[in-house]
Amino acid sequence: MPIFTTSDGVQIFYKDWGPKDAQPVVFHHGWPLASDDWDNQTMFFLAQGYRVIAHDRRGHGRSTQTDTGNDMDMYASDLIQLTKALDLKNAIHAGHSTGGGEVARYVARAEPGRVAKAVLISAVPPIMVKSETNPDGLPIEVFDGFRTALAANRAQFYRDVASGPFYGFNRPGAKVSEGVIGNWWRQGMIGGIKAQYDCIKAFSETDFTEDLKKIEVPTLVMHGDDDQIVPYADAAPLSVKLLKHGTLKTYAGYPHGMCTTHADVINADLLEFFKS
Repeated sequence: MPIFTTSDGVQIFYKDWGPKDAQPVVFHHGWPLASDDWDNQTMFFLAQGYRVIAHDRRGHGRSTQTDTGNDMDMYASDLIQLTKALDLKNAIHAGHSTGGGEVARYVARAEPGRVAKAVLISAVPPIMVKSETNPDGLPIEVFDGFRTALAANRAQFYRDVASGPFYGFNRPGAKVSEGVIGNWWRQGMIGGIKAQYDCIKAFSETDFTEDLKKIEVPTLVMHGDDDQIVPYADAAPLSVKLLKHGTLKTYAGYPHGMCTTHADVINADLLEFFKS
């Protein structure tokens, strides 16, 4: 089982599949999940000849269940160390939700030549929480509610999120998949509750404005307009305005977890961007 140990002793689980001389695609998962959330994409892009890499963020999945360092600066630091250890060059970094924030912070700090392109999917930048400078954001009470529910009964909370708003399974006529719900729950439950609790602050209160401004590579911003987790209007359109070379692709009626519910469409659009 591939494990990378960071400078502060945290063990990061990762997958590194495909030809080592092929262009690398690095997938960054959302909260509170793991690299397995990219199963569909990893298999698809392996078949397309890419080198596919996906890691479990510290505190999540099979990585060390950390009680400290669960913030975007440390997540980016872990990636800087891992990509250097794997000697990734000309890589494409794609992040979903919280992973999109991780991509923004990492790419803004990456060494020249490490990154070719970036993708933000249903991503949390520029910033989620409501404030004087972000009046259309979500009130802090929303995230406080997440923390309360997580600490009180993580298992039930994760079941409720997966069976409801994450995939839009609470919408009339939705095609509900018990397998998808169970897989989301499984991924969440194998991570550490303390890290997942801390990560709520990381994904909701981190301001990625300056990161987005620093990104020099072409960046595709993908978002469904029926996203009930990261509301569309306060995310993707604002992010693309801050990017030097950003392209916005909006998906009518798609939910937050559209990489799973609409994998064929998302994969085809990703491939087109990767090849462009």
